[in-house]
Amino acid sequence: MEIIGTFWAMVPPIVTIIMGLATKKVNLSLITGLLLGVLLYCGFAPGASLVTMVGVINESVSSHIGHLLFAVLLGMFVYLITQSGASQSYGEWAIRRLKTKRASLLATAGLGVLIFVDDYFNCLTVGTVMRPLTDRNKISREKLAYIIDTTAAPVCILAPISSWAAGVSSSLPIDSDIDGFQLFLRTMPSNYYALLSIFMVFLLILLNFDFGKMKHFELETQKHPRIEDETPQGEGGGRAKVYDLLLPVAFLIASCVFFMAYTGGFFTGEVSLVDAFANCDAVAACCIGTFLADVFMLILYVPRKIYTFSRYMDALEQGFRNMVPAMLLLSLAWSLGNVCSGSYLDAGSFIAGIVERFHVSLNLMPMFFFLAALILSFAIGTSWGTFVILIPMELSVFGGADTALMVLTTAAVLGGSVCGDHLSPISDTTILSSAGAQCDHLNHVRTQMTYGALVAAISFVCYILAGATANSALGLGAGVVILAAVLCVLKLRDRKLAGAAARTNRS
Repeated sequence: MEIIGTFWAMVPPIVTIIMGLATKKVNLSLITGLLLGVLLYCGFAPGASLVTMVGVINESVSSHIGHLLFAVLLGMFVYLITQSGASQSYGEWAIRRLKTKRASLLATAGLGVLIFVDDYFNCLTVGTVMRPLTDRNKISREKLAYIIDTTAAPVCILAPISSWAAGVSSSLPIDSDIDGFQLFLRTMPSNYYALLSIFMVFLLILLNFDFGKMKHFELETQKHPRIEDETPQGEGGGRAKVYDLLLPVAFLIASCVFFMAYTGGFFTGEVSLVDAFANCDAVAACCIGTFLADVFMLILYVPRKIYTFSRYMDALEQGFRNMVPAMLLLSLAWSLGNVCSGSYLDAGSFIAGIVERFHVSLNLMPMFFFLAALILSFAIGTSWGTFVILIPMELSVFGGADTALMVLTTAAVLGGSVCGDHLSPISDTTILSSAGAQCDHLNHVRTQMTYGALVAAISFVCYILAGATANSALGLGAGVVILAAVLCVLKLRDRKLAGAAARTNRS
């Protein structure tokens, strides 16, 4: 039986997702999917499958060691701030100024948009800074995780100065005459999923409205707010001030941006700042920046006795430990994605075969590639891996011609990749958003699924419209109108149902 490059290559991630949603045991589901993948690849030979599984895990972890190092360093950073008492001081300062739920949510979303240099950095930093405030304003951790996740990858895929710009630029075939970074810039107005996702976050906040599973968790939090995070003094014992949070975060951002420019060669004087960010080593830059931020907190905290030196070192160790569950999830998710890659089961070829089998008009390619990218990214849990597979295929469909329809289709690949990544339970950013908000991972998946699916459906329609008319602005305008109309209708329906229930109770 042929396995590689067929539908069977999609079975391990499908089984993982179904099992995860059914059992709520994410690690067990990932291990099961990984084991099933290597069994399929090795023809169900037990010995060879176990050896292959170890090799897959080794390849996956070693190729992402920089990301794991960054997660460790950022975990230390997060724990140092949390235990210093600076988060409490910031919460007390913010609660005097951000007195409503809406203001707190807007501040959270705004911070997520501002931290655009890297999605990993965004996921953990926004959660650390804003969680005490959202807890105090009775905002559910699931809502916080949704905002974190939606202002991570969707923002990064629209930011020229980010690790994602470099990833997209490097996805073009080596022999392509198209400038990858310029192509990335031209796709931004047509990346409907990313743009509409961000628009939906702010619109939901302004309308003060939630639906689906998210509404359930919001109502539960209103009845039973989290109080465990409202009074911790931390190691600082009340000595930490607001600037003890703001200065480290500002230093962290500045350090990461500086070293992105540095690793991109900006300070040699031979490349522009834009080109430097396009060609930087984002992972190395974020690791260096986070390490320096940890050292900065040593200088900021220890002399003022917010920490003793011994307690500072203990906090570094505890920060490492706190990231172990997320690191395990990431490692297993990467391994599952690896076994589905071209080196093993080759799920990408299956998707490519579907693309080639149906000979359709080029005007339908944006819609088709959006759907293909969504499915592949959802299955393997990585947007980067998806657009690395699909962008060369998409360019070959257009014969390498630099046309408006090709740019629109590239935007569809990027949007679909982010969409699948956004919805997938095995995505690294989904996992890290749960970790940053400190909420149950599968609760985050279920609540975000409804919101993301709505935006995905509208984006799908937008790509049909834009492809048929060759007008990307028309597609975006239609998406904004449709999304706003749907949310307003849902809110009116919710209000009517609430009114009917109130009248029934009175009678």
